Amino acid sequence: MKRAVIVGGGFIGLEMAENLQHAGAQVAVVEMANQVMAPIDFSMASLVHEHMLQKNVKLFLQQTVEGFSKEGNELTVHFKSGIDLKADMVLLSIGVRANTRLAQDAGLKIGEARGIWVNEYLQTSDENIYAVGDAIEYPHPLTGKPWLNFLAGPANRQARIVADNIVLGNHIKYEGAIGTSIAKVFDLTVASTGLPAKRLKMMGIPYLSATIHNGAHAGYYPGSLQMDIKITFSPKDGKLYGAQIVGYDGVDTRIDQYALAIKHGATVEDLTRLEHAYAPPFSSAKDSVAVSGYVAGNILSGKMTPLYWRELQDADLSKVTLIDVRTADEYALGSIPGAVNIPLDDMRDRLAEISHDKPVWVFCGVGLRGYLASNILKGNGFKEVKNLIGGLKTYRAATAKIETPEGFDKEQKCDAGHAQSSETERKVIKVDACGVQCPGPILKLKQAMDQLVPGQQLEVRATDAAFPRDAEAWCRTTGNKFLGKHSEGGVYVALVEKASPWLQSVTTPQQNDLGKTLILFSDDLDKTLATFVLANGAAATGKKVSIFFTFWGLNAIKKVHKPKVKKDFFGRMFGWMLPSDTTKFALSKMNMFGIGSKMMRYLMKKRGVESLETLRQQAIDNGVEFIACQMSMDVMGIKREELLDNVTVGGVASYMERADKANVNLFI
Repeated sequence: MKRAVIVGGGFIGLEMAENLQHAGAQVAVVEMANQVMAPIDFSMASLVHEHMLQKNVKLFLQQTVEGFSKEGNELTVHFKSGIDLKADMVLLSIGVRANTRLAQDAGLKIGEARGIWVNEYLQTSDENIYAVGDAIEYPHPLTGKPWLNFLAGPANRQARIVADNIVLGNHIKYEGAIGTSIAKVFDLTVASTGLPAKRLKMMGIPYLSATIHNGAHAGYYPGSLQMDIKITFSPKDGKLYGAQIVGYDGVDTRIDQYALAIKHGATVEDLTRLEHAYAPPFSSAKDSVAVSGYVAGNILSGKMTPLYWRELQDADLSKVTLIDVRTADEYALGSIPGAVNIPLDDMRDRLAEISHDKPVWVFCGVGLRGYLASNILKGNGFKEVKNLIGGLKTYRAATAKIETPEGFDKEQKCDAGHAQSSETERKVIKVDACGVQCPGPILKLKQAMDQLVPGQQLEVRATDAAFPRDAEAWCRTTGNKFLGKHSEGGVYVALVEKASPWLQSVTTPQQNDLGKTLILFSDDLDKTLATFVLANGAAATGKKVSIFFTFWGLNAIKKVHKPKVKKDFFGRMFGWMLPSDTTKFALSKMNMFGIGSKMMRYLMKKRGVESLETLRQQAIDNGVEFIACQMSMDVMGIKREELLDNVTVGGVASYMERADKANVNLFI
């Protein structure tokens, strides 16, 4: 295998990394800075780092090349840090510099950015000479300071202006360029326009930023992949300064919209007024550009106080209350050290657990649930509440430590490797979990693994970017073997192997033998949903799970089509007053005479969340034990024949026996 070293992590260098790898080479990228793609901020570049590592590109960040040597046909790249990297080819992609020698020899003025000085008509210091392209410097429309812009689009526009001014006289003024660029990096598209946060900070310009992770098109239409968007804007009037996007589809159209808005002096509020063409394959009714404007507007108005990843990373967490508002299943698969888990759905019922004496910082996966939780807290008297911008996705990417690679693989596993891979693929069971939200992919993983024999391998494909990390955590919890992960065009693939029962018992922590028990006392749609989500998440890790249905909770296990049973007057009265089955459940809050529950079910379906009835069946399939409280059945006149066939009837002793063997007992 050819070993290629690319010195420089700019647009061209990364495009070459992709092409060389597709040509069969092992690729290493060496960059003197702490990130690739200098025009974008570190947090956005971190998403690119993740993707490149998934593609097996070796990243040598904060490394400076000192020199090269050659022995035979082999090259050695020498770093100042003392690292030597053997290679078959080296490609230098370390930037460009304006060649102004001809202008200097002609006596033309050279500006402070060391480019050819031109006026607003693109005339040089000699009125008979005009200049265009990469070699000229011109004031930036936002800062007023001269800069060099090495992009083809502005150069072509400058050429047309000069042609008209030469023929017709100086009558067209050049407005300047803000620097709009785009590049393909393997499956990702990376784009930037205007001023990123790091340039604003360097220039001492006050700014705020907002980061969102939003679908490129409607989530219910197949193939919807996330775009990661960051915008910068003025804290005074919301004037838009810059935008950066990392995504798969639709990046080019959105970055052009941001560029046009910036060049016309638009504010973040103006982003919400843009009229977008909408059809499910192309966008959502509320486009990602508009969503970024709404989020920025919430920050400007004070409706949401942002917590940025650097602030969280540098904070003394003993002085704040850090709350993970994701579900218990998501929290169990990994969180920020020091965070306590209070799911958004439980927030109102657990406010007493949160101290008013400390600032409260909340976070979720991408920021939306954190925003909703912060509003709940503020509405209940908590004064210092912040929400992590970009959520856990941004924080994990930005704080991930990239270890310096050891070097290239010593041997090329070419033909033999392909043959072995093809034979292995015939044995691999494949599961499609695309479009399904957490904990759906993990449940599908668990269900498929239950059907395998030890030694068999399972490949699960999901569009949830966090799934490979969750799958790895699941394997650590259950004792199965995590073989690897990669991405293909925005689809995340995890490969796992089923371990033998003996190996699982050896590698699984002892605490996993303890069961989980839940008491469902409610027939509210949202609380019942939470019960089955928690039960499925616990069952997916191989734990014994029991749900004890008591009083109103018995309605969650009623059959839709019930046999006729004989009841006394009170039993018939309860039957009239209570929901006949789960399809009649109402929300605990904002039910609005049934409209709320219908809206909840609609949103769940739209966003790929399983219905209550499906989650209940999944719990049954996962071996969750359903126990109906005998005393509650007697009081409410509910007969055994009305309940699901898998339900067993028990009393307090049945529950207490299981609770005694569990390390988690939840009352819902």
